[in-house]
Amino acid sequence: MAFTETFHCDVCGKEKSEESEDWWLAWAERVSPMPDGDSLPQLRIVPWNLLLSHDSAVKHLCGARCAQTLMDRWMASDGESTELYPATD
Repeated sequence: MAFTETFHCDVCGKEKSEESEDWWLAWAERVSPMPDGDSLPQLRIVPWNLLLSHDSAVKHLCGARCAQTLMDRWMASDGESTELYPATD
């Protein structure tokens, strides 16, 4: 029996197909640029990686437009949270 995985864009809901090439992953984390310094919020956006795509904190993005939308939402929230939730429009 074959195993099928289905991924959907966390911004627009589009389903990822095997032919999809422009998919991205995003997550927020806190980093400290200086040893023992205050941590700052950081949004990471990386090209699709199957192993990373299974992490519960990672958001799946179908392209640049949805990546920009997610980044806009994160910045509007002051970037303080490491939780990324799609906004309800």
